[in-house]
Amino acid sequence: MILINYSDRRPIYEQVTGKIAELIIQGVLAPDSQLPSVRSLAMELSINPNTIQRAYQELERRGYIHSIKGKGSFVSPRNSYASEQEQEILAELRRLVERAARLDMDLTLLQNIIIQYEGGETP
Repeated sequence: MILINYSDRRPIYEQVTGKIAELIIQGVLAPDSQLPSVRSLAMELSINPNTIQRAYQELERRGYIHSIKGKGSFVSPRNSYASEQEQEILAELRRLVERAARLDMDLTLLQNIIIQYEGGETP
């Protein structure tokens, strides 16, 4: 589920945060499902519990999870974190469109790709 890459330049808590966020976005971790306790996940990954606590705090700050005192951490409903993801996608799409325009690429090609996805087709 979560693999730590010790040669990755990112801190371990960022790797954990990223992987859990990815699992939530992909639907592997469903809304309202409970996350493992800080202690159990730390033992499973053989890392310091403070590292997991920091990752959970970051996930909560970003709206991916919420905590219930005495019960644990739970995946938030999709609308809590979707807007952040949508903003990141839009920013990335803008960068790609600007790059394509600088290359004098036919922007209708990009438009057609988006329309194909909207219709459920894969180009």
